Amino acid sequence: MSAAITRAAGRRSRPAAHTTGRTPASVPVRGLKGLVLLIACGVVVLPFVGVISTSLADDRQVTRAGGLVLWPDHPSLDAYRAIFAGGMVTRALLVSIGVTAVGTALSLVCTTLLAYGLSRPGSFAHRPLLLTVLFTVLFAPGMIPSYLVVKQLGLLNSYWSLIVPALINGFNVIVMRSFFLDLPQELLDAARIDGAGEWQLLRRVVLPLSKAVIAVVGLFYAVAYWNNYISALLYINDSARWPLQLVLRTYVVDGTTIGVDSAHIAGVVPPPQQSLQMATLVVALVPIAALYPFLQRHFAKGILVGAVKG
Repeated sequence: MSAAITRAAGRRSRPAAHTTGRTPASVPVRGLKGLVLLIACGVVVLPFVGVISTSLADDRQVTRAGGLVLWPDHPSLDAYRAIFAGGMVTRALLVSIGVTAVGTALSLVCTTLLAYGLSRPGSFAHRPLLLTVLFTVLFAPGMIPSYLVVKQLGLLNSYWSLIVPALINGFNVIVMRSFFLDLPQELLDAARIDGAGEWQLLRRVVLPLSKAVIAVVGLFYAVAYWNNYISALLYINDSARWPLQLVLRTYVVDGTTIGVDSAHIAGVVPPPQQSLQMATLVVALVPIAALYPFLQRHFAKGILVGAVKG
């Protein structure tokens, strides 16, 4: 009797299928969803596979495939050896890494300070500064005014011309300010009661709770600095100071020959032009793509979960 009562209670405790509001998808529906997802992944991955494969292919296979190889018959690193032998791609890669690292660090510092100041009610010139930031988001400066400002500051043909004009992005300021406004006020009030000033409050309370938004905004800045070639095209006259993206544009758009002279000097048959261009594109993609796995955990992590106990 007791066993029967226990089984009945167990059946009553299990929710009925119709009370959950969800019906399990049928096998054909799940198969269709999987097929659509597989096609979407193929559309995204296929261009990357083509770029990498073409950079590893030889001249005959590139010609036979019409310029885009999906799988190289005899993979070779000759294209990469050729572009790095000339020295220009190596120098441009170092320039891009330096500009991206320095620019991202400075932009994060300036954006964090500005966003924190705008998130504190009663701060100095709060409303005028906030309206100025919103104005820059709605109305971007033109190319000629930007060039004249950079020229008046004496930054032409300088690496700072690639950093200073993009130092603070209004959209990123708004995103970080909104995150700061959503922080639990109880934590900030408790820190003030303990005698913390604004600088200590920012350094010891706000920043440790803001790792997620700092990582996201930092990624936005890093991608923007890495992919920016317009500033170099406008402000940099010396090709030795060009970043990698401008070199890549010159190779692909203008059809400039890449590394052929160096390949002849080394006694190696020069790789096809398409392979050289794709190899340069791979070199430009890998460093910034390598950041995503390290920042992915900050996108999904709940920073504020359990911070305030009610």
